[in-house]
Amino acid sequence: MLVGARLRDARIKQKMTQEQLGKLVGVSKSTISLYESEKRSPKLETVIEFIYILGVSVDYLLGADVIVEIKDAKTPKYRTFTKEEYEFIELLRKDELVYDILFQNAKRGYEVIKQRIG
Repeated sequence: MLVGARLRDARIKQKMTQEQLGKLVGVSKSTISLYESEKRSPKLETVIEFIYILGVSVDYLLGADVIVEIKDAKTPKYRTFTKEEYEFIELLRKDELVYDILFQNAKRGYEVIKQRIG
C-alpha cells in the first residue's frame, strides 16, 4: 500500500499542489487527498506515473528504501529500511557531530548507543 505521507512529501518537494499532481495523472484534487490520507489506494499505473513525475522510487512510495548488496553476480541480497528507520537516520544526519561519532566507526557507534540505552 502506498504511504500517503511519502506521496505528500514528494509532491511538496516538487512544489506541486494536489490539484496540479491530479491533473498530471488524470485524477481530481480530492482523489490525491484520499491517496495522501491513505483512504484510497491508487492503481498501479498511477503509482508508476507518480514515480516519474515526482522523481521518487516505488520502494520509497511503498515505505521501504532498498539496499542491494551484491556479493557475486548470481545472488544479490536485498534489505529494506522502514519509514521509521529512514527517519531515524535522517535525524542523525542533521546533527553532524552525532552522525560523525556514530558512523565513522559503526561498531563503536553501536556500542555508544547500547551503553546509553542500558
